[in-house]
Amino acid sequence: MSILRNSRIIFRQLFDSESWTYTYIVGCKTKNKAVIIDPVDKQFDRDRKLLEELGLDIKYAVNTHCHADHITGSGLFKSHTKCKSMISKNSGAMADILLSDGDIISFGDQSLQAVATPGHTSGCLTYVSYDGRFAFTGDALLIRGCGRTDFQQGNFPTYAGVLLNGKVGLVPILCNS
Repeated sequence: MSILRNSRIIFRQLFDSESWTYTYIVGCKTKNKAVIIDPVDKQFDRDRKLLEELGLDIKYAVNTHCHADHITGSGLFKSHTKCKSMISKNSGAMADILLSDGDIISFGDQSLQAVATPGHTSGCLTYVSYDGRFAFTGDALLIRGCGRTDFQQGNFPTYAGVLLNGKVGLVPILCNS
């Protein structure tokens, strides 16, 4: 588990070895509000316990995209907390709030901006922190690589355009890997 501490934000990166996906908890230290990004259903108890230990009230369960390997735990969080689920309106999935490019997700004194990064799927969103320090890409961008485009809703030309336009400032990371 990765931990980041500063005066304003609480951050945890969690890994699910069965699905090989990451879940992120991003919280506001001053207001004790949080979002969980790409929660995995089988890790619900782990994630809920960590949120309780951190004293965080989950406001939103947010998904970067809809794919078979992202077995979302959003429904479990909705049924056990007062949080609302979020996903791209272009994903074709159901959620309490359907997001579009540029939408702002506010939780306490923190916020994330939804940035459309289609290509891996037509509904991929990257969530960028208000200060630009963090970008939660899901499978749109991987460590030392890119998400695949040969699955359902994948489109390489669209994906290449997203990477080359520098919309989320990630091209230097790819070029220096």
